[in-house]
Amino acid sequence: MNAMSPPIPNGGSMVFNPLDPAFIADPYPFYHRLRETAPVFKTPMGFWLLSRHEDIALSLRDRRFGKDFAGSIQRKYGANRMNEPAIANLSHTMLVVDPPDHTRLRSLVTKAFTARRVADMRVRIRKLVDEQLDRVADKGEMDVIRDIAHRLPVIVICDMLGIPEEHRGAFLVGSNVSGRLLDPVPLSDEELAKANVGTEAGNVYFDQLCDLRRRDPQDDLTTELVRAEEAGDRLTAEELRSNIGLLFGAGHETTTNLIGNGLLALHRQPDQWERLKADPSLIPNAIEELLRFDSSVQMTGRATLTEVEIGGVTLPAGESVVQLLGAANRDPAQYADPDRLDVGRQNIRMMSFGGGIHHCLGAQLARLEGELVFTALVERFPNLELPEKDTPAWRQNFTLRGLTKLPAIWH
Repeated sequence: MNAMSPPIPNGGSMVFNPLDPAFIADPYPFYHRLRETAPVFKTPMGFWLLSRHEDIALSLRDRRFGKDFAGSIQRKYGANRMNEPAIANLSHTMLVVDPPDHTRLRSLVTKAFTARRVADMRVRIRKLVDEQLDRVADKGEMDVIRDIAHRLPVIVICDMLGIPEEHRGAFLVGSNVSGRLLDPVPLSDEELAKANVGTEAGNVYFDQLCDLRRRDPQDDLTTELVRAEEAGDRLTAEELRSNIGLLFGAGHETTTNLIGNGLLALHRQPDQWERLKADPSLIPNAIEELLRFDSSVQMTGRATLTEVEIGGVTLPAGESVVQLLGAANRDPAQYADPDRLDVGRQNIRMMSFGGGIHHCLGAQLARLEGELVFTALVERFPNLELPEKDTPAWRQNFTLRGLTKLPAIWH
């Protein structure tokens, strides 16, 4: 794998391998160095890195930056890869398309994620949180990722999509999202083959789910999307399947990582856990700070649709640009003492949900799920401890930052 070596002031160099376990364990020192020495940096792999909050916020709003998914894939993999099942499937999702297709696709699902609809789910979600914790309460231990961080948001998104309870077993067992396809580093042939197999299996299931909702419509998002597809002018069959799969994955992955990363951060700085125990009213604000401090999503990608000057550097048209959201969230120009976790921090404008027209649809849902989980943990397991907090098991993934497991014990 190629390395990235931005210059540093003392004349040395720093090698960056975004899939290096050491980097995945703690990417923030690299982000700081990059911001200070090369905030708009072209890597040897050919794509650009943006690391300052100001530049990233601008590029996410500026219409001179778009997705240009086909061009990005060609720059990353070379020609003739768009027909790979995993890549073709992603190409039909609202995540990687530009207007007008993005506008059309997003409009079909927006109403399911309005603030009012999400607020109406509060009682149901708190009940689900308690049910998951009831399963482990008497054991005095759990794997936070397996037993609550993963299970809860999977159940919630299954409810929203109308996935029958008898179909959920495989989804509840473990992570269903690799996320590696979103990384700026290309997948190996072996990784791509595995992603293709997973995509094709997912497509089979989501086709079956759509067929079920054609025969037996319900008050759920899949039924709404099936109706849009049947109207004939709003959604193709490929877009229907691909975007239901996207909603399923995105609908739980951010929350899973928010809970895991957040609980780990609180127990690495235990005074902040004590603050939440003493004053649970801080929890909604703490969610914003936890998302800032160790973002579930570390980067997003755009392409230059025309020549653009940003941060004093001119980027030609047709270049791939990576916005390091995790770096923006720790920019000292935006936050005082950015490497300190402070659950009472004010004026948090974190970039963890992206920005512009692609701002995360499920942001409010993830916030609510996180708030209710941390509230329940503080109330029910105030003496919770994380025995492996100093040696956590990070997923080998750059874009989606999360843990594979997080053992917890309590008295």
